[in-house]
Amino acid sequence: MSEQLMRSSEIAKRPVVTFAGEDVAQVKDIVYAPDGGAVAGFTLAGRGLFSGPKKEVMPWRSVAALGSDAVMILSEDVLTPADQMFASADADAEGTVVEAVPERRGDILGSTVLTDTGTDLGTVVDVIIEVSGRNGGQCDVVGYEIKSSESMKNKGATVLIPLPDTLAASGEHLMVPASATDFVRDDLAGFGAAVDAFRAQLKGTN
Repeated sequence: MSEQLMRSSEIAKRPVVTFAGEDVAQVKDIVYAPDGGAVAGFTLAGRGLFSGPKKEVMPWRSVAALGSDAVMILSEDVLTPADQMFASADADAEGTVVEAVPERRGDILGSTVLTDTGTDLGTVVDVIIEVSGRNGGQCDVVGYEIKSSESMKNKGATVLIPLPDTLAASGEHLMVPASATDFVRDDLAGFGAAVDAFRAQLKGTN
């Protein structure tokens, strides 16, 4: 199964096309699941210079492929009214209930990242997601890109920090284990391996 890492900002404004080649929308915002550990779906905008937000949203389960140039869906029929996605729980492929609420759209960027020992690591400037597989594959949040604080050896630099499988997110603060700082990377090259090593370490200490 192929895996791909990308910044969430790279998906914004990406066109949404059907298998028939219809250009039906473009991605506006990413909607995260309440725990921040997965992508629940996307809000959409119309195509064209003067097009505004669309009333429909695109749940992750309706995505057939997330490519470098476009997001592909089977047809426009898979788009869902926004009030249905935000007001009701959405069962994922394993039957786990994931409720996608509007507040999870914009409260990650600019949030402060703290270790579980209270150290301020910096502020989030982007979210790193991993897409694995197609047609119902996973789209998970695996790291943050942060502007590092004075507590970091490379203070002021933009770095990537891996995240555990589950996150503790509350208000403007996002909590990570202190050991995450041992797996910080400067770019996406090799970051997937750092995420795997970090999560393996966490499992080994549990």
